[in-house]
Order: sequence, then C-alpha cells, then structure tokens
Amino acid sequence: MTTRSTSVDQSVAASVAASVSVSASVTSAEAPLRQARNSAALWTATGRSRGHEVIRRRGFVAVDGDERAGLRILIQEPDLDPDELAELSDLVRRAKGPANAEDPFGATDLGHLGMRNWQMPIMLRGPGPVAEPALDVFRVQRPEDLRAAELIVIEGFELAGFEPYRPGELFPPALIEQPGVDVFVASCDGVPAGAGVTVVDDGVGSHYWVGTSSAFRSRGVGRAVMLGSLAPLTDLPVTLTASKLGRPLYESLGYTVAAPSTWWASAPVAPSR
Repeated sequence: MTTRSTSVDQSVAASVAASVSVSASVTSAEAPLRQARNSAALWTATGRSRGHEVIRRRGFVAVDGDERAGLRILIQEPDLDPDELAELSDLVRRAKGPANAEDPFGATDLGHLGMRNWQMPIMLRGPGPVAEPALDVFRVQRPEDLRAAELIVIEGFELAGFEPYRPGELFPPALIEQPGVDVFVASCDGVPAGAGVTVVDDGVGSHYWVGTSSAFRSRGVGRAVMLGSLAPLTDLPVTLTASKLGRPLYESLGYTVAAPSTWWASAPVAPSR
C-alpha cells in the first residue's frame, strides 16, 4: 500500500494542478522537446540547491559543478548555432570534473571533445490511472529520508564520483524545496529499499534516479517506486529516458518509446579521497 499524509497529497496535487493548464497530452514528436525542458528543470533545481553555476542559453542549459559533481549539459534545441557549440565545447574542456551531456534530439555531435556516446529511448506515458503499489511509498519530507534516498541512488547507479559519501552532496536539503521537484522512497518491512525523483514542469512530469538497494532487488521495489510516484501525476503526460534494464518495467506501466536520445560522457575522473 501507499502511505502519504493529507498534507503531502495536497502539496503534490497543488504542484500538479498548477501545471495541468498547459496540455493534457504530448505526442511522440513532441516528446524530445518536453524531455529536454524537464531535464533542464531538474538540473537547474539541482544546481541551485548545490550552489553551482547554472548557465542558460537558447540551445542548451549547463550546470557547472565541482570536481565530484562535474559538468551537466542539457541540449535544448536540435540546431545549436556555432557560438553556442563553441561555448559548450569550452565548458567541457574547462570542466572541473566529469562532463555529461544529454541530447534528446540526437542532433549535436560532441565527438570532437573526445566524449563517448550511447543511445537510450525517450519513453512517453499518457495521462491515466495507476495501480496501488505493493509496498509503502512516501514523498520525502524529513532529512533522514532524503539521506536514505541519496544512499540508495548512489549505490543503485554506482556513482563512484560521490564516494566517499558526503551527506547532502547528491541530494541537498534544498532540492525538495525546489518547485515541482519531489523525492520518493519505497520501504520494505520498514526499511528504505528504493527511491526516485519526479519533476513536474510546464504540464509534463518526468522520472529520474529510480533505483533499488542491492539488498532488495528482484522484490518489486522499482515497480513500487514508479507506481507510488506516478500516483500524483495521473492527470499529466509523463516522460523518462530508459535504461535497457528499466525499459521492460516502464513498458508494463504503459510507457511507449517516442524517440532515441543521445548521451555523451567524458572519460571518468577519479574522485578525491
């Protein structure tokens, strides 16, 4: 079952209601642009909560972090002009840590920067009801629950750059105060077992950082996180970028592939210890 207080329901519902006015549907052709905008909203909120510089241009948004967080680039248009590409390239060359770029349009070539690339599908789910999760799922409000979510995500995504662990570095307390951003935790037998982040921006929801603790894998935790965090978003179209392992779960929840997204990454930088 899902546990949420009335105040939590009202808070999430108000955030969603404020965004519903834009559109109740998104086409597959529109999904790359809506994913681009939503990812930019997530990383802008993350950058601000970490105290990192956020750079906004017509064709991209960049969050310039420290040697552990690195540089995150979110391509916003399929037609970067020469000046934008030159500035983006300079940011990658000067990055203090690892550089990662998301291009939902698959149109910007960053190979000249020595970055490797791969593709993952953007998936789209229309508005509609979801089943109740089999586990307890709640929206994070307490610092200790945010720390639990942070640890699950660091482990689940093997974020070696955030080790040794520094509380509040990946998910600062200010993150859950950012408009439209919510963190969810699924618990199994009273123990935090899975986590995920949702962002509502301009009438579209999206999921990020959906992960499961290794101690609870193959027990339906990922499905519970998705169902519990989708419950406040049933009136909205929802997008996500799927890994190979996650795609079957998302398809079972009503997501369909809309378009390929190209991701770029620099060579890993060893974390400071």
